[in-house]
Amino acid sequence: MLGRFKLPLWILPLAIAGLVAVLGWWGNARLRDTIESQLRAQLTATLNANVTALGIWSTNQTRLATSLAEDPNVRKLANQIFQAPPPVRREFRSPPELEHFVTDFRPRLAQLGYEVAQLVNTNFMVVANSVRAQWAGNIELSDAHTNKFAELFAAGQPVIITPFKPELLMQRRAGRNGPGPGRTNDLRRLNRPPPLNPGRSRRGDETLMQVAAPVHDDARAVVGALALIINPDKEFSRILSVARSGTSGETYAFDQTGLLISHSRFDDQLRQLGLLGATNTSSALNVRLHDPGGDLATGFQATNTEAAARPLTRLVARAVDGEDAVDVVPARDYRGVPVVGASCWLPQFGFGVATQIDAAEAYRPLRVLQSVFVGLFLFLLLCATGLFLVSNLTWRRRLSEAELKLKQLGQYTLEEKIGEGGMGVVYRARHALLRRDTAVKLLLPDRADPESIARFEREVCLTCQLTHPNTIQVYDYGHTPDGIFYYAMEYLRGLNLHELIAHYGPQPEGRVIHILTQICDSLAEAHALGLIHRDIKPGNVFLCRRGGVADCVKVLDFGLVREYHAGALEPVNLADEKVVEGTPWFTPPEAINGSAPIDPRSDLYSLGALGYYLLTGQYIFDAETVVEIHAKQLNSAPIPPSQRTTNPISAEMETHLLDCLAKAAAARPQSASDLRARLLACPAAADWPVTARSDWWDAYERQPIASPAETGGGASTPMATVRIDLASRVE
Repeated sequence: MLGRFKLPLWILPLAIAGLVAVLGWWGNARLRDTIESQLRAQLTATLNANVTALGIWSTNQTRLATSLAEDPNVRKLANQIFQAPPPVRREFRSPPELEHFVTDFRPRLAQLGYEVAQLVNTNFMVVANSVRAQWAGNIELSDAHTNKFAELFAAGQPVIITPFKPELLMQRRAGRNGPGPGRTNDLRRLNRPPPLNPGRSRRGDETLMQVAAPVHDDARAVVGALALIINPDKEFSRILSVARSGTSGETYAFDQTGLLISHSRFDDQLRQLGLLGATNTSSALNVRLHDPGGDLATGFQATNTEAAARPLTRLVARAVDGEDAVDVVPARDYRGVPVVGASCWLPQFGFGVATQIDAAEAYRPLRVLQSVFVGLFLFLLLCATGLFLVSNLTWRRRLSEAELKLKQLGQYTLEEKIGEGGMGVVYRARHALLRRDTAVKLLLPDRADPESIARFEREVCLTCQLTHPNTIQVYDYGHTPDGIFYYAMEYLRGLNLHELIAHYGPQPEGRVIHILTQICDSLAEAHALGLIHRDIKPGNVFLCRRGGVADCVKVLDFGLVREYHAGALEPVNLADEKVVEGTPWFTPPEAINGSAPIDPRSDLYSLGALGYYLLTGQYIFDAETVVEIHAKQLNSAPIPPSQRTTNPISAEMETHLLDCLAKAAAARPQSASDLRARLLACPAAADWPVTARSDWWDAYERQPIASPAETGGGASTPMATVRIDLASRVE
């Protein structure tokens, strides 16, 4: 497992932002479920309340009409009118029966809330009305009403006739009868329905309803019907407007074709949108409940101007199909506004009813919650960004101050940054007195915890003990007055082994032997002083031309070095430490599971893995995660390198590398000097002579590879050093 690490301050608000996002998603889903459940209940209750109110109202209307039609005086008078022959066309005197019908009905209709009554015979002719005492035998019923009256005559039960426009009925009758000689004026005179209030002109856009009850003769046979004219504005539409939800809720009725037969709550808006004409025009019987295809209130322009070609709104279409629907998924209404609602079809009335509310109003609590969580999330992101910038600026300020103080010390002039790692940043510098290029490594201020400082100091102190030419040389160590730690070391021009493989591919066996033997020389000195490097990897081995010697190796980064008792019978068991660090591809098995003490042979395992990498250009195992790598390090044997490259590899070289990669330390070469001797005994040991080395470096220096910053990190990036928590490992 990875060891403890120090989190930057800006990570905290970022983590809280992630938690807020998760809670917001969960809360949004729960609140949406709650709102949808409440909406279903509310819409269903509103729809049922309106349907119940319509049922009560229609029952009262049919009872009143039936009671009036069953009144003995009305029955007697109606039967006389039905049986009387039509008078001569130009007779000016009205029959006495019609006079009695008018004078008797007017006061009774006023008491019951009706203004006009008509008598319709079984031939579907209007023979009398309560407005004027004039024979009306030439007025035929519209085809739209004939079916309802036929139902009444057949069943002997009262019926409700839904809202209609008298003008439309007149046009239908005129079209059915057709113009003819002497007929035009009669139709214009006889077919015009009487006004609701005598003596007052009727509006040009008036809608009417009817309730009709059968009229019986003495033998209880149906001889006609008494039809009472109802003003739907006062009764029908008013009932539907009582139960509304919020400021945008409405309930409306519609016929089989989707024509609105009650008034809309949004007549003014419909006029503004161009769906209604003059200011005295109402939506009833003038608006088709089609889906316009977009929100007209926001400026959407329907591309299809033929309203009949557009589909009905979802609520209306489902009701017309006979489905009782409660839809809480927003869908466009006849204005194009997203709504939720409920609808049903009422076969006893022959029309449907729908109740709806704008989705924006219905889901307002959800939007408020979303706004709160989004605002909080953005605020936390802003805090994280601010803290990151402040931290970064603070780090840069402290680093700049450190650079300035270093310059003020009069020792080093920092010229350019040449690298940055997990522990610090490296600058190319020039010593004020010695006039030579030097590499200065600064410990990053935000990582200068006690543990990092101790490791930094240990790296310097232990590296200073090593003097071999193949080991990096440290010149100086100290810290600025404000506590910025640094050390100075020799400045190298060249490339590390990772860059070598990334840009030039697998290397020939002779050159690999030349590189590995130099590393053995560096390790032999360290091991003799009782030090174990513990992090041999491509990035920690540098190639350069040094002192005129081409292909010179420098072993870097002794930050993980540990001491052991070279003269003791048993080496110190470093597995007793709580944490072991290393790079997974090059970490020996005993460092992963603590199965054996860590000693110089552990470095030889890493060196064998490094040789494998140089020969093949690949790591010893194919794996994606640290866990997989460690599992294969413990349990799998590596594929022989000769099977993973087309370059020739001698059997002796392959044997020595696989011996280094043995799981048991006892099966490996027992010292760096032993391994060096074995490598030099390989047939290809002399295949990389001085001339070949010089030629390669001459070509390299003419066209050196770009720095990692210029190449984006190279073709492949080696794994970083990780910390293995031995206390929590699984045995």
